[in-house]
Amino acid sequence: MYLRIRGASALAFLLLLFFFAGTCFALPEYPQKPSSSSTAQINSNSVLVALLDSHYSELAELVEKALLLQSLEEAVGRHNITIFAPRNDAVDRDLDPDFKRYLLEPGNLKSLQKLLLFHVIPTRVGSDEWPTHTASTRHQTLSQDHLHLSRLASGEKAVDLARVIHPDSVTRPDGVIHAIERLLIPRSVEDDFNRRRSLRSITAVKPEGAPEVDPRTNRLKKPAPPTKPGSSPVLPIYDALAPGPSLAPAPAPGPGGPHHHFNGHAQVKDFIQTLLHYGGYNEMADILVNLTSLATEMGRLVSEGYVLTVLAPNDEAMAKLTTDQLSEPGAPEQIMYYHLIPEYQTEESMYNAVRRFGKVSYETLRLPNKVVAQEADGSVKFGQGDGSAYLFDPDIYTDGRISVQGIDGVLFPAEEVESKSETKKVQPAKIVARPRRGKLMEVACRMLSAVGQNSRFTTCQ
Repeated sequence: MYLRIRGASALAFLLLLFFFAGTCFALPEYPQKPSSSSTAQINSNSVLVALLDSHYSELAELVEKALLLQSLEEAVGRHNITIFAPRNDAVDRDLDPDFKRYLLEPGNLKSLQKLLLFHVIPTRVGSDEWPTHTASTRHQTLSQDHLHLSRLASGEKAVDLARVIHPDSVTRPDGVIHAIERLLIPRSVEDDFNRRRSLRSITAVKPEGAPEVDPRTNRLKKPAPPTKPGSSPVLPIYDALAPGPSLAPAPAPGPGGPHHHFNGHAQVKDFIQTLLHYGGYNEMADILVNLTSLATEMGRLVSEGYVLTVLAPNDEAMAKLTTDQLSEPGAPEQIMYYHLIPEYQTEESMYNAVRRFGKVSYETLRLPNKVVAQEADGSVKFGQGDGSAYLFDPDIYTDGRISVQGIDGVLFPAEEVESKSETKKVQPAKIVARPRRGKLMEVACRMLSAVGQNSRFTTCQ
């Protein structure tokens, strides 16, 4: 009895030992993943390698851009595949440019991947396995959509709406490639594209761009203010630029009256503040505001629609003015009037004018005097002779109504410059004192003159 129990126990022990041994040998097989085995099966004879090296370069390029190489390698490792490859012209030229741009946008990567996987069936379908005229087969693609394989009335093979132009174009042990005439587009991708396009076309409010800065004045470009119905149009800054006095005259004055269309006083205040911030033109600003009432007059002119170009002498030039030149009644006003041109001119327009015409005369507010401008040393020179000045700081302020150009001298009319030069040249006449003759010499000379002999003596002449 004891021996039978012992033998039974030994038998049970041996069976348990074999069970655990089989379990231990089987355990390492479970952690293996299909992807590791599939990667090992990819070789140079794979249909995927053939696709990348084939003449279907447009499709191969899209596959690389869509980052689908890894997914296709795993699919090839699991089973045979069938690829429907459109010809290059169908992708490059026949495709809608907007749709192609939509597919290549980074945000639409999922749509591009779905479209490309729509051309791959995870089974091998050769040309001899194509359905007959009376039937069509339905296959699921790697994009989880379905394709219908059929035959046309002419006997040609077709995939959905695309005709197969070269069956079995590439055959490999793990798959086959059929050439088709056009790109296959899933309905979901087409609907998404149409939805995006319709939303873009019905967008009501377009985003505003960044504010623009005028490089000349370093100030923000302000849009044209709204005008009342019937008022004269307010031209943008660059539309009001005149290339020269003879090429394009300044805009005509606007209507006057109590309801002005231009806030001239604010514009004059703005350009005087610009002079102060620019630096080097404090004397000019002081004369306009404190010594004269020119700032108020300029504001009134601009409000009535006139335009002005100010030739502003810098502080070094203003320091050369003498007390006599400024002490006469009305002298500061007359000097400043000669620096105000009733036209809108910029550095570019004046330089183009002097380059074309040689010398250009500009009217000033000091009638009837004019300022003569000419080209000199690659710049614009105003005046002539000693009273000339060069354009030193161009376009200090330009707003379409007032233009400020910095010059390095104070200008005077030609008559004043000539009178000053003549005054400098006049020298007092030298009075030569003749030597005084004595009484005896006078009597002798008188006696000689009586007989006509005084001409022989220099002393008696």
